[in-house]
Amino acid sequence: MSVETFMLTGSMGCIGAWTLRNLVREGVRVVATDLATDPVRPRQVMSEEELAQVTFAKLDVTDLNAVKQIVAEQGITHVIHLAGLQVPFCRANPSVGAAVNVVGTVNILEAVRAHWGQVKGLSYASSLAVLGPADQYLETPVRDDAPLLPATLYGVYKQANEWTARIYWQDWQIPSIGLRPYIVYGVARDQGMTSDIAKALLAVAAGRPYHLRFGGPVALQYADDVARIFIETARSGYQGATACNLRNDVVDVGDFVAMVKARFPNAQLTYTADNLLPFPYDLDDSGLKRILGTVPHTPLEQAIDETVVMFKTLLAENLIDLKQLDG
Repeated sequence: MSVETFMLTGSMGCIGAWTLRNLVREGVRVVATDLATDPVRPRQVMSEEELAQVTFAKLDVTDLNAVKQIVAEQGITHVIHLAGLQVPFCRANPSVGAAVNVVGTVNILEAVRAHWGQVKGLSYASSLAVLGPADQYLETPVRDDAPLLPATLYGVYKQANEWTARIYWQDWQIPSIGLRPYIVYGVARDQGMTSDIAKALLAVAAGRPYHLRFGGPVALQYADDVARIFIETARSGYQGATACNLRNDVVDVGDFVAMVKARFPNAQLTYTADNLLPFPYDLDDSGLKRILGTVPHTPLEQAIDETVVMFKTLLAENLIDLKQLDG
């Protein structure tokens, strides 16, 4: 029996779902927290028997006392902090966005500080949005310590979290590792423009056409790999406060589409070649490699095959809504 107890915030999101799956399959006790209570996405990657092994708890990360209470009462040993509001919401309601993304992260750090010793590790979700436009980075691959030039409130809030974590190490020696995913793809990834990669694979499984709204080179990270990276960094024993780029597969969207069509000849995928995403894609992940040694990485072809098979199973079981392909 594992002596670890992980607390996961934002557990109903895509990365959260895959993180739950990995921890449960390891036999680790996990407390899954979120404002939502229906495990729609976790159910897409986990069986009912696996879900029954999770302790689900409703938690508002803006409530410091509630965060501290759950860490204390549940005997939490490792924290993975994924809760956050995305770019459109932060733009529409900056105050609430700051409360959840910035104050919520401060509350996680405070709870970890209050129970350090019992808690042994913290990893949290930063974002590639802390970086500026690709043309601002002449030296590539872009290092972890490259200038942060966020162009959205969401990116500013994530930058604030990275710097806040640095002060918690400086003043109280509370270690943490922030991770900066780029395009996370796989089952349960259904929101945001970059979810087009995952939606394209859902369309293949459903036998429907799909148009990806962007093109050009991107960095892809399979959701299962990202989940394992969060788990391994929380366990790493790293001393300090750092934020690490994720890299894994760097590929042109056109080549991705060609790869999918080669594996699934009936795929009906198109893409907008001249609509490039604004972020740098050539990312240096040597900082993460120094911490973990080997970064979890499923070969792209294997991840594509696994995802299409999983989507086909979910469609057969009526566990996924194809309306997401219309958005």
